[in-house]
Amino acid sequence: MKTGVHGLCFSPYLEGQAPGSIVTEAQILERLEIIRPYTRWIRSFSCTEGHQHTPRLAHGLGLKTLVGAWLGTDREDNEREFTAAIEVARAGHADILAIGNEVLLREDLSEDELLDYLQRAKAAVPGVPVGYVDAYYLFEKHPRITAACDLLMTNCYPFWEGCPREQAIAYMQSMYQRTLAVAKGKRVIVSETGWPNTGQAFHGSVPSLEGALRYFIDTCNWGRADDVQIFYFAAFDEAWKVGDEGDVGAYWGLWDKDGHPKYV
Repeated sequence: MKTGVHGLCFSPYLEGQAPGSIVTEAQILERLEIIRPYTRWIRSFSCTEGHQHTPRLAHGLGLKTLVGAWLGTDREDNEREFTAAIEVARAGHADILAIGNEVLLREDLSEDELLDYLQRAKAAVPGVPVGYVDAYYLFEKHPRITAACDLLMTNCYPFWEGCPREQAIAYMQSMYQRTLAVAKGKRVIVSETGWPNTGQAFHGSVPSLEGALRYFIDTCNWGRADDVQIFYFAAFDEAWKVGDEGDVGAYWGLWDKDGHPKYV
């Protein structure tokens, strides 16, 4: 961590909070202060429920921002999220704008619906790079989305494909190369990758403290050596994610849920 990382996936949720909880500027700032010495960028995931303050506060600390607009199945919620994200970008606090995260993977929106959001965002904030975040192989399957993005933001998780830790970096590199192959010269960012430090194994992927540390080091070394922009998942452990991912969901952070570093 002394040499820092390009970017960290950032969520300010505290113990007992989850999506739907209102986050305060004070807790956002407290968490940003913890990670500020170790990263140049942060990636946020939402622009409602208090998260709209994150990009402004991050800019105030000298950090750059990849600002996410969280889209799902509720059209009214999507419009609120989209409008708030555009307001953040127009205020000058989005260095990159990500419209949607894995909505094609979850099948929350159709390709046409997502394409409409991307086109509206690009028209609303022409000076801000606009793209979409999803698993690497979905950019192969959806060339219209790939073409509509100013840049591609790809989530690469060898863990969730059952890859043994010893082979994980090579596998992640192949995921990145597959995205590059369809990008046609556009910038490609690894928008998420990581390895949990505890919890149940997923096929050949085994969580461990040593494995998570090694994966982090190998990821950072590769990013620096090949000039790949990587947002590591995640800054902090998030207990609420157990409901979505099982027990490993709570243990992806470089800091624990209380903000203490795990790898010292």
